[in-house]
Amino acid sequence: MKTVKEPAREIPVRSEVDVLVVGGGPAGIMAAQAAAAEGLKVMIVESRGYLGGNLTIGLPILSYLGRKGNQIIKGLPQKFIDRLQARGAASDHRPCQLHVSLTIINPDEAKRVAFEIMEECGVEVLLYAFTVDAIREGNEVKGVIIESKAGREAILAKCVIDCTGDGDVACRAGVECHKGDAEGGMQPPTLMFQMRGVDVQRLRDAITGDPDEYDMDIMPHEHFREGKFITVGLRNRIRKAQEKGIEIPVARTILITGMMDDEIWVNMSRVNGVDSTKPESYTYGEMTARKQIYEIQRYLKEFVPGFEEAYMAQVADFMGIRESRVIVGKYVLTDDDIVACRRFDDTIAVASYPVDIHHAKGGDCTLYYCDDCYDIPYRCLLPEKVEGLLVAGRCSSMSHEAMASTRVMSTCMALGEAAGRAARHAVKAGVLPSQIDVEALRAELRDAGAYLG
Repeated sequence: MKTVKEPAREIPVRSEVDVLVVGGGPAGIMAAQAAAAEGLKVMIVESRGYLGGNLTIGLPILSYLGRKGNQIIKGLPQKFIDRLQARGAASDHRPCQLHVSLTIINPDEAKRVAFEIMEECGVEVLLYAFTVDAIREGNEVKGVIIESKAGREAILAKCVIDCTGDGDVACRAGVECHKGDAEGGMQPPTLMFQMRGVDVQRLRDAITGDPDEYDMDIMPHEHFREGKFITVGLRNRIRKAQEKGIEIPVARTILITGMMDDEIWVNMSRVNGVDSTKPESYTYGEMTARKQIYEIQRYLKEFVPGFEEAYMAQVADFMGIRESRVIVGKYVLTDDDIVACRRFDDTIAVASYPVDIHHAKGGDCTLYYCDDCYDIPYRCLLPEKVEGLLVAGRCSSMSHEAMASTRVMSTCMALGEAAGRAARHAVKAGVLPSQIDVEALRAELRDAGAYLG
């Protein structure tokens, strides 16, 4: 590859903080909120013009509940839902045989609540800034380099939390990272879109009245008689549409009720082979998915009851990325840990979502479950060899299969809260995150309402 030489230069220091959170998605919001106490100076940096990440693209939040119906995601993630519910912008946590549970939210209100929380906690928010490098002294991260329209700047921090989803800070700090399965195949992303004018009752009646024609995967048809729901199925309808020449990239129809009575969010685009850490690949994914959604809209209007008069009202701002980099941490969670419902002495979060692998090739999916719930140890947030850095969210230390479970937003939010509290403990004690009193962290999590089993 041809190269050019960039001259050395002095980089101005924009800010010096106690805790720096990079990435303002579900994990990052929780991390910043949890860190911002006891007088600490906390900053969150986000490349987009708002906070919320995948909370803002029309997805439901899955698996606040465990397989036995008990709530396993509590603490700050639940307080976030409480605030949305207070303004009619979130549903209850509804048990779901396929997804364990689902919680419907209003995406725009999620952005609003995220900003409100940062203001109330005194967190400095910096938007429209890309983190392009890590500042390292020896094996310890001391801050990051950002790029924005203001140019290249440094932010120094006593502790950095990588909540980018793609492990951007960890990668640039030299942390060992992996992507995908044994062949490098990653779960494909989806561009969500919203349909309005849907006759949801007609859709309900079709599913419950003719289960052979309007088939569902796993979920009993009675589930759709009332309440919020996700359809995963209608394989018969997709086959009939494909026979008529409509191109659909998935094998199943995934429809999610919204907060409004005529609102459905559609999770059916799929672009195989996309790598969100490579801009040319991500660009191809966005452009291809944008083409796909219009064919999917045609399918819905012609083949799915209730969509005859529906129209596309909104397209998500960006593709939902299921998988990219994960770090190698002091412990790598595996699907064996999940299926065995494994317990750990340093547990900082509990999860119950199935191992849900959207195939890197083709249009289908594989799911398998644990019988109850499983623990996630603190060590999954700690890079194996690099200090001064915590990594929370779907880029934490998981195998390809385990990340297919931990990637959902409820779990990422719980990991973010744990990381934020851990960073504060480290700064207050003047130690590295790997040296904190984990039992004290666990006690604080419990006192704050988190569920640790």
